[in-house]
Amino acid sequence: MSKCEQCIVRQFSSIKALTKDELLRMAECKTSYTIKKGEPIFEEGESTNGVYCIKDGVCKMTKLSANGKDQIVKLVKPGELLGQRSMISEEPANLSAVALEDMEVCFVPKSEIMQFFNQNNQFSMHLMKTICGDLKEADDHMVSMAQKSVKERLAETLIYLEDNFGKNDDGSLRIQLSREELAGMIGTATESCIRLLSELNKSELISLDGKKISILDKAKLKRISA
Repeated sequence: MSKCEQCIVRQFSSIKALTKDELLRMAECKTSYTIKKGEPIFEEGESTNGVYCIKDGVCKMTKLSANGKDQIVKLVKPGELLGQRSMISEEPANLSAVALEDMEVCFVPKSEIMQFFNQNNQFSMHLMKTICGDLKEADDHMVSMAQKSVKERLAETLIYLEDNFGKNDDGSLRIQLSREELAGMIGTATESCIRLLSELNKSELISLDGKKISILDKAKLKRISA
């Protein structure tokens, strides 16, 4: 069993506020999982009964829309926690979390996390700030969906993917989303997303190679997204 106090990703989440003794307690009660690409960590409507810490890999947070399609609300990278909002509000999960690649995930039961929350003010403040940050992101996303064109949202999303998740050695975006997933992220039909990608490709702002997307002119993409 890996030790929480030696885990490099803890510095990126609220867990960094825990004391050494609290980290030792967490290591004793946590459960580690390997989640394969495409598998859910948890699903919308499920009671999570704790939090998940992403040790390795990236997952997508999705919401099932009225037309039965999954809309990607957020991408989550190593170091982030999942399930803290529904745990504190004592409500079922509002979103589904699905692995975009093979992942290493640790689960800490609610009873332990709530003990830290009640006893460690710094930890509870970090946790609440994280939840507030998620709400701000949701507000910004809602404004973007309402006020920006689909092309502007696509340009913005491609820049977000490069800035937050990096590139492969060949210059392509490290996170490879299907055209359907990308369309779900910007709130449009898959056909519209494919057409807009083709336009950006013809304008030599990006290059396409199968599922791979590479940004060629980031400055112009930023102007489109503004």
